[in-house]
Amino acid sequence: MKKILEANNLIKKYKDENILNGVMLDIYQGEFLVIMGSSGSGKTTLLNCLSGMDKITSGRVSIQGENFESLTDKQASNFRASKVGFVFQEMNLIDNLSVEENILLPSFLKKNRNEVETRNKLSNLLSIIDLKHRRNSTPNELSGGQKQRVAIARALINNPAIIFADEPTGALNSKNSENILDLLSDTNFNGQTIVLVTHDLKTSLRADRILYLKDGNIFGELQLEKFSKDKELERERVVSDWLQGMGW
Repeated sequence: MKKILEANNLIKKYKDENILNGVMLDIYQGEFLVIMGSSGSGKTTLLNCLSGMDKITSGRVSIQGENFESLTDKQASNFRASKVGFVFQEMNLIDNLSVEENILLPSFLKKNRNEVETRNKLSNLLSIIDLKHRRNSTPNELSGGQKQRVAIARALINNPAIIFADEPTGALNSKNSENILDLLSDTNFNGQTIVLVTHDLKTSLRADRILYLKDGNIFGELQLEKFSKDKELERERVVSDWLQGMGW
């Protein structure tokens, strides 16, 4: 598989405390990677450092061979806009913009934006998230699950190399969570690389690789086949047993 992200000896300090302690990690094109660990283990910090949302103290992070640390703030912002998509627990939609306008937002940050391609992509995404009929609605007219579908479409609008998701189902009920996970799985089956932080066992089952963080470093790793609903119960047993062995 083609390597899409490389983290080498990643260290992140806040004040005098090491949050990340020399993380070494390669992520490959088409992977669905889940990061787990107890509260305070460094999961979200690692996600933010891998995505360029937060600066590392030392080490190196590169996406498609581009080293974030060598970029100016403006170059890094442009790179994130074109190569990286983000999905958060809090959807961060803009209340006075429509569904369509929220999805399109990242496209305006992309250099050499092609209007026709972007509009075609928008139409396709609205069909995928089943919200064509709500394209002119504002976020306060949508359910929580619909809002998160809009957030995922927004993350996909620029055809990013990789999507980073931080607890994307954390604020949703079980039915909406399942719908969002189905959408992410479908996106991954179509070749999209996904890196997702979660504390939820059901969410972790969608991964084909799970990392367990402890004290700011990778403590364990579990490799799985691609997710299939007809094997979900067996998969849950395997993952649950492994997590217990990690001290989860």
